[in-house]
Amino acid sequence: MADAITRAEIAGLTAQLVAIDSTNPDLVPGGAGEGEVAAFVAAWLRDHGVEVEVHDAAPGRPNVVGVVRGSGGGKTLMLNAHVDTVGPGSMQDPCDPRIDGNRLYGRGAYDMKASLAAIMLTALRAKAAGLRGDLIVTAVVDEEYASVGTQAIVARYRADAAIVTEPTDLAMCLAHRGFVWLEIATHGTAAHGSLPEEGVDAIVKMARVLTGIGDLDHRLRAGCPQTLVGTGSVHASLISGGTELSTYPDLCRVHIERRTVPGETPTGVEAEFRQIIAAGATQDSTFRADLTMGISREPFHVSETQPIVRLLNEVATTHLGRVPATVGAGGWMDSALLSAAGIPTVIFGPTGEGSHADVEWVDLDSAATCANVLTAVATAFCS
Repeated sequence: MADAITRAEIAGLTAQLVAIDSTNPDLVPGGAGEGEVAAFVAAWLRDHGVEVEVHDAAPGRPNVVGVVRGSGGGKTLMLNAHVDTVGPGSMQDPCDPRIDGNRLYGRGAYDMKASLAAIMLTALRAKAAGLRGDLIVTAVVDEEYASVGTQAIVARYRADAAIVTEPTDLAMCLAHRGFVWLEIATHGTAAHGSLPEEGVDAIVKMARVLTGIGDLDHRLRAGCPQTLVGTGSVHASLISGGTELSTYPDLCRVHIERRTVPGETPTGVEAEFRQIIAAGATQDSTFRADLTMGISREPFHVSETQPIVRLLNEVATTHLGRVPATVGAGGWMDSALLSAAGIPTVIFGPTGEGSHADVEWVDLDSAATCANVLTAVATAFCS
């Protein structure tokens, strides 16, 4: 049996990862990107005898994949963690990891470099265990924006199951919401503010859309909740229009986010907003609006009967001394992409606080527990 992964090991490796700025450049213009941290992960895995493959998911955005080859005849397990972080915000010294008691502070400590350290250390233990099946460790880019990293992974690799190691407070996360981004533009007629008989106010026309959004949100939240993630929701995120005070605005745009639950689809969401536009036109013959669909990400759900879920539950119960909680999450994760690719997936990670906040920390004991659970699951699943 492999030696247990210690708190000191997880703390040391997590601190090294936090010290490398990997701010997602799509979120923060001029952000450092993932190149330096990817180089560190690749070198660390190679130095510990793990086979490493590096592929650009986008120009200058390298995924790192560590493959622990089995002797043959066993199942393949994939472990997933993202290497990018959000920007520092108002965080003081974001890339200066600081340990206070059992907490390691710094940008990305919780979301999710402790989890990245856990899967790297799991790969090292798996190599020593002599498994029959393969263990694939994926350190991916861009989860915080468009997830081009995991999209590239599912195009290249297959596995019998996967664990996404986003932080879950050592609970098993079996579902999360998806989202659809879209834009509605209302049209008017530009004219001088002194000529109301000529001008049509596009911003005022948008009021019908905003009322429709509010009504839709009320209906969604009053609906029957999904067991783990509740109901869908919608909100108007950004609005713009007009050019100056004395001119009727000829255009107004609103950007909208619709959060979806398992069973809801982008096609269904599009129909909801086309109905809002159609209602506006029925109520006002001068109402004109266009709908543009943007990025969408599917919600996620995995059955408790899946072998990887049952195995994780059994192993975590042994390590925690209790049955782990079963939860859902509001935020979207790369698990949905893996699941859509036909890979049964569950989410499991450490405890902490401060994802995207100005104070971020991970609980080091929980990170070590997470790593040891992952190692035991990999040993059992791939044997």
